[in-house]
Amino acid sequence: MDEVLVVVGPGVVADAALIGEVAEREFAALGVAGSVVHARDAARVAALLRPCAVVLPGPEPAVRELIGRPLGPLVWVDVERADGVEAGEEATHLHGRGVAGLAWGIRHAAHRLRHPGRRRVPYGPHRDQWGELYLPAAPAAAPPPVVALVHGGYWRSIWAADLMEALCADLTARGLAVWNLEYRRPDLHGWPATCEDVAAGLAALAGCGEPVDLGRLAVAGHSAGAQLALRAAADGAPMALAVSLAGVLDLVEATERWVSAGAVAAALGGPHEARPGRSAAAHAAALGGVRAPRPERYAAASPLLRLPLGVPQLVVQGTADDLDLLDVGRRYARAALRAGDEVTYLEMPGDHFDVITPRTPIWRAAAEAVTAAL
Repeated sequence: MDEVLVVVGPGVVADAALIGEVAEREFAALGVAGSVVHARDAARVAALLRPCAVVLPGPEPAVRELIGRPLGPLVWVDVERADGVEAGEEATHLHGRGVAGLAWGIRHAAHRLRHPGRRRVPYGPHRDQWGELYLPAAPAAAPPPVVALVHGGYWRSIWAADLMEALCADLTARGLAVWNLEYRRPDLHGWPATCEDVAAGLAALAGCGEPVDLGRLAVAGHSAGAQLALRAAADGAPMALAVSLAGVLDLVEATERWVSAGAVAAALGGPHEARPGRSAAAHAAALGGVRAPRPERYAAASPLLRLPLGVPQLVVQGTADDLDLLDVGRRYARAALRAGDEVTYLEMPGDHFDVITPRTPIWRAAAEAVTAAL
């Protein structure tokens, strides 16, 4: 049985019992053996390190200095936001997800233990410009179809490609190759960098050096990643299928409704326009202090405004999700059909993360639809 060790460094601001409860719940759900050890100092943390250990480093400088060392495939988890931290070679740094970040760290560690054969391919010089390629275990007579995954997280850098790792395992078990794409997020790098990276990351598949069938490529995005995936389709990225999993597909209305605390205006660098009766400055202030309206960015970025996309689409939406996402999923599917696109709308019970959780009925139905389409 796989084993995951959780090391809690000195000074971590979190209830020790809660850390234990979160860890035990994840160990059981993943079917791994695991234990939690609280270390009193940096020397004890260093002594406990082993491949795929999950470490909550805490604030002590001597412990944090270990993060950048080449100590192997460790998973460092800061419960607070900690931008700009660079983990050592093979290591991962997750941050800003609160105590729940520990759950994601354990999942990432277990995934790395179970899927060592994935290959990371950079498509640019920045540490966030890469894709990880997964191939199905069973040999095939012909190159397999490919699903490119674009993670969400409302375009914020605290969320990363580890969100999609469970789907990587599920899809490869179905005989598909998977390209799990990472990209620079706009909160740290600006909206143009994000758009450029998604385009470059998808194009890099052609040079991945593996026999995959790019004529049978699906691009599937979750939440904000769905906006990026469908925008790529509108921009002409070659694909056989575009998939929205709980997608943010109407950026104008999502801005007006303040979805995820103003995430759209923050990502695009401003509101789409000044509301009638308000100055642009007053409207920007109401949307969190962002500056000038960005109508041109909304026109290019909002999938609803880009219809028809010209490629078949699968729109998947859980009924227990944010009601505004349920609303836009329904409205988008109807609008795409009216515009002449080939669209399948799949609505089932499930919340925002059920659509990327392999054991749920809504994901199984979505995966079967993708497999059948390819």
